[in-house]
Amino acid sequence: MPEIPRLLDQLRRAFDGDPWCGPSLLTNLEGVTAAQAAQHPIENAHSIWEMVIHVAGWTAIVRRRLADNKPLRLGDAEDWPALPNDLNEASWQAALTELRTAQEQLLAFIKTLGEAELDRTIGATFEPPQGDSYTAYQMLHGVAQHYLYHAGQVVLLRKLLG
Repeated sequence: MPEIPRLLDQLRRAFDGDPWCGPSLLTNLEGVTAAQAAQHPIENAHSIWEMVIHVAGWTAIVRRRLADNKPLRLGDAEDWPALPNDLNEASWQAALTELRTAQEQLLAFIKTLGEAELDRTIGATFEPPQGDSYTAYQMLHGVAQHYLYHAGQVVLLRKLLG
């Protein structure tokens, strides 16, 4: 089987499907209210809301890096964007919509890639210790890993929130 369908499958599973490791990111976000998402049950740790906008942003960044075939360096404010001023249910739903949109746009972009493009290196995408460059293939797997990493954090935060 070609790799692009496999990548699409893994990204879908990690985001809102049935991954091998447990519930997907969206499954773990189901039923979270704006009030819960904004809480910081662990001091000096990110909230669920902050994680959602972080993941949405990084999903969009990977798509842009692949589309532009160049690295995009991020500052702290881009890595972990500020929350909106109004932490209400409408803003929370907008953040979830942005997350879904980033995923949909990434999947649509991947469908335009040829298999050979997966081996293309996008240089200097991270600061050490992560390394200097990744292939498109590695970055796309990284998105799925990123979804599941934060899905696990959401589970723990939800348990602390009761």
